[in-house]
Amino acid sequence: MVTYSLKAIDDLTNILYGLRHWTKHFISDEQAVNYVDDISDICDKLDTKSFHFNTRFIIHKRYGEKVHTYRRNKNTIWYIIYNLDQHGNVYIQRIISNHKTKSPSI
Repeated sequence: MVTYSLKAIDDLTNILYGLRHWTKHFISDEQAVNYVDDISDICDKLDTKSFHFNTRFIIHKRYGEKVHTYRRNKNTIWYIIYNLDQHGNVYIQRIISNHKTKSPSI
């Protein structure tokens, strides 16, 4: 089972808002919704993964023990930061992009 923290839900909302109001490139409302849906689809399947990578970046370690990277395009990587319980259930803590991940790895 996959559940989202309130902050992760807020992250998805902010991603949608940011895409809909992005001035660098026009993105239609439908494209923005599909983009966020794609991220959500990736998140919803995390509990089916056979291997979960540990977080490496300092900023990621503040939010969770595991990370899934989703490369959307050549410029953007999404980091889905989460924790696992003993039953393999996923609790997504944050969803952030490489544009906010500037800390050195440990």
